[in-house]
Amino acid sequence: MTNYQGGCACGAVRYKMKARPLIVHARHCTDCQRLTGGPFVINAWIEKSQVELLSGQLASHKFKDEVQDNCVHFCPECGTHVWTEYMPGFWFVRVCTLDEQKAFTPDLHIFTRSKQPWLELAGDIPVYEVYYDREEVWPDESLARFRAVEA
Repeated sequence: MTNYQGGCACGAVRYKMKARPLIVHARHCTDCQRLTGGPFVINAWIEKSQVELLSGQLASHKFKDEVQDNCVHFCPECGTHVWTEYMPGFWFVRVCTLDEQKAFTPDLHIFTRSKQPWLELAGDIPVYEVYYDREEVWPDESLARFRAVEA
């Protein structure tokens, strides 16, 4: 079984992902920019059942971003955002909180209509101004896992 571990900056919170993500987004919305203090966030979309909190407790804050309500979960000691819940049944784990920060490359860039103008998005990673059609983009295995949670 796959096991990717990670945690917050101070070490109070530790978790593991027990499966590969369904998909990995580089999200460029202005709220993600504000929350991270950077040009985008890299989120690994995964089933909640595939993430285990190993130590510590997370605090949370619910807010409305440009698209929907969401809830950010973070370490109450150091403030590191560990994951976000954009929809029931799934976490969007912050890839750079993994011990191996380079474990996952973004599969696509989303909400690039608000990306920083100096950031060039060249290469093989697809770019979407807002969002995309999941049925057209996701691998079959990811779609099956997604549907199993929604059922």
